[in-house]
Amino acid sequence: MENALDLLALQPPGWGGNLLRGLLSTIQIALGAYALGLCIGFCGALGKLYGGPVLRWSLEFYTTLIRAVPELILILLLYYAGTDLLNTVRGSMGWDRVDIDGLWAGIYVIGFVQGAYSTEVFRGAMRAVSNDQVEAAKSVGMSPVMMHRRIIIPLMLPFALPGLANLWLITTKDTALLAVVGFSELALETRQAAGATKEYLLFFLAAGTLYLLLTLVSNLLFGLLEKRLRRGEARVT
Repeated sequence: MENALDLLALQPPGWGGNLLRGLLSTIQIALGAYALGLCIGFCGALGKLYGGPVLRWSLEFYTTLIRAVPELILILLLYYAGTDLLNTVRGSMGWDRVDIDGLWAGIYVIGFVQGAYSTEVFRGAMRAVSNDQVEAAKSVGMSPVMMHRRIIIPLMLPFALPGLANLWLITTKDTALLAVVGFSELALETRQAAGATKEYLLFFLAAGTLYLLLTLVSNLLFGLLEKRLRRGEARVT
């Protein structure tokens, strides 16, 4: 027990500080990717519901492709192919090559993947809003922008929140896939600590505990948010 505490200490030769830094990187990537995914998803849902045939077909292709291909393959493809494509374009314009920061690359890649799932969550939530509410907004002369801001978005959020909460938890776990491209988040820090000390069980249990704590805190926050959004609704008994 004493040896385990020494290995998990925050200061060297303990590896606890490394795990916490990895957890911080995980949270940073997850927050950035989740926010990006929400933006893509909301715009994608609007495009699917109100866009023209070409836009709807393009978005359908995007969401189907992303949801069909394993996320590890997508991350590898987007990370390496995206970097090569960017540098190819820069080279054709006479600009120098650029090394993308691992943090931002992780945010862009996971956010692009999560955007496909968010699109379907928002689209389903928007369609769950009663047509009576929409028709009432149109009858009083609300513009489409005002109607979405005052009617559709507030009413659809309670429907969307459970799916968005699940997507947040998926995003936090997807950050572990960035270990395959060498980004130093919790999964990679855990693997390095376990490899250096040969205490695989100890460190992977510690990492699992940190992920569990992150999930519990997230569930608490989403629960409070859902309770706030559903204020005034009739409860089914």
